[in-house]
This record gives sequence, C-alpha cells and structure tokens, in this order.
Amino acid sequence: MAFDLQPTLNGPRITIRPITEDDWSGLFTAASDPEIWAQHPAADRYQEAVFRQYFDDALESGSAFVFVDREDERIAGSSRYYGLDPAASEIEIGWTFLARDYWGGSYNREIKSLMLAHAFQYVDTVVLWIGVDNVRSRRATEKLGAVLRDGGHRHREGTDMPHVVYEIQRSQWHPPAE
Repeated sequence: MAFDLQPTLNGPRITIRPITEDDWSGLFTAASDPEIWAQHPAADRYQEAVFRQYFDDALESGSAFVFVDREDERIAGSSRYYGLDPAASEIEIGWTFLARDYWGGSYNREIKSLMLAHAFQYVDTVVLWIGVDNVRSRRATEKLGAVLRDGGHRHREGTDMPHVVYEIQRSQWHPPAE
C-alpha cells in the first residue's frame, strides 16, 4: 500500500489538511511571531522573505499540511512528512510549528497523534529531527513518547546545524485515550 503523504485528518479541535497556495496569508500570520522561531535553527523564519521560502518548499514537497482550528477556521501552524524510506519502514514528521496561542496545551499532542496514527498505517518508525538547542520542541516530542537516537546528526536545508533525532516505534506507541 502506497503511503498517502497528504491526507486530511480530523481531530476534536484541529483539522490537518494539505497546504495550498491560498494558505499563504493565514500561515504567514501564524508564523510571523519571532518567539516561535527563537530556539529553532532557522531563527529568522518569522521574516516574510525567509518564510516565503519555507512556504514554497512546503508546497513543492507534496507532503505538507496546515493545521486549521475547527472552532474559528484560523490556521494554527504547519508540518509535513518527509524522507519516506520504505526499506527502513521509516518516515519523518518535521518542519512543524504552532502559533503561540496553541502552545502549552494539548494541541501538539492532538496533531502529532493524528499524524502518527496515519503514518503507522504504512511504516514501523517515525523520526523527528530537532535542532539540538530547541528545548521547547524536544520536551514536546518527549511527551509524545519519542526516544532519543544515539549520536549527533546534521541535517536540513543545507546547513551544518547540529540536530538530535527522536524516534517513535509503532510497536511502542500508545495513542492517547479519546
């Protein structure tokens, strides 16, 4: 069965759907807060020209999403699947961000649980690459039950920024109770 890289996934509060060109304004509004990117390797992504490259890359990827708040239809953030490796039965969830209104609660868990449940229909392992200094994202990933892979890693956008890699195995993942 071929991995569906851009499904529409519905949770209680968030709809995850494929990104479109029409999402530019809403997604840039969600991303234009410098605090979102403060711990991220691309700390200037709140700037329009830098974010435009992120947005264009997301459209081109064929595997990117926006998160839509079901209550008010506001775009809350974005993510994508990346690097499907059928031989290793592995895919990455990455390039994720949430507007600050969605921090500190259970939105990240809802979003990642929907994406993980979908991915585990096709692969055994999901990985998440995170900038080594992005403590906020690392903590959120650990709350999902992801474990740190050994070693240092370099990845992303042609930079030499150090990253850590977390993984979640289908056999060890427990979806949150409804």
